[in-house]
Amino acid sequence: GFLKTLNEDYSAKWLSVPRCENISSTWCNFSSIITSNGFYYLRVQAREGLHKSCLSREVKVDPLKTNGIGPPGVRLELSDTWLHILISPPGGAEGEAMRDDYGLSYRILYWKNSSNKEEEVRQKEVKQTIATVPDVSPSSLYCVKVQAFSETYNKSSAYSQQECIHTPAGTRFPLIIFGIFMGALLVVLLVATPLVLMLYKAYNKIKYVFFPSCQPPLNIEGFGAQPLSSPYLPAAEEPVEKCCVMEAMEGTPEEGTPPDFTDCKHCKHSSRDSGNYSNEDNTDNTAGSKGSKETLEKEMV
Repeated sequence: GFLKTLNEDYSAKWLSVPRCENISSTWCNFSSIITSNGFYYLRVQAREGLHKSCLSREVKVDPLKTNGIGPPGVRLELSDTWLHILISPPGGAEGEAMRDDYGLSYRILYWKNSSNKEEEVRQKEVKQTIATVPDVSPSSLYCVKVQAFSETYNKSSAYSQQECIHTPAGTRFPLIIFGIFMGALLVVLLVATPLVLMLYKAYNKIKYVFFPSCQPPLNIEGFGAQPLSSPYLPAAEEPVEKCCVMEAMEGTPEEGTPPDFTDCKHCKHSSRDSGNYSNEDNTDNTAGSKGSKETLEKEMV
């Protein structure tokens, strides 16, 4: 077909189809010269002895449009409660390139035969050559047949031959599923529990640092802005004045004789700050009386 688009003489470029020369039948398979890219023109000539007819009219052949799709092959396998359907594309290994151009899909029909009673036929469409049917029943006969089709070229093949397989009696698959589930749950618990504890501790530390539940005292909050004035910090002592109130004593002391302050009873100390007390208040009573006596003697002199 490509040569006929050229403006030149192509009459000498016709080729004979291999194994289709000098045949007596009215049909011939010329698929050996067909590829999926491009199109072809064919013509036929009849011969009898030395006599031969004119060549027939040319027939245009577009392989993707003219070609018919053959039925695919089917093979069945079982795995636990799964039925695996393995599909062989039509044409075998030689037609791989053409199958790719068709973009083949597969229509699967499957059903279960139980006690000689055929159940409802189910349908499934896939693009790949492997399909699975889950949850097949034990001790049952399953049958499958497959059809290949191309939506692009609106072509479909005939259904393949029916293939059947018998599922074994009973299976341990549910126990395996339960064991896998319990193992996965145990792994999740072992991994998640330490992670949750770590996140909880980190949350508590962050909350304690940035969002404390109790506020600090006011004297600590003002630290750095102004001097502290806390009742818990020691303050410098202020000087105090001491005085002694004496009670009237019997008799009058003679002139020149110092009075006796030994019997001075009510001693009080005054201070400009009533909240502070002199450390000397805690000294021995005798020492305090002696100091008071000396002070009064000096004042009287």
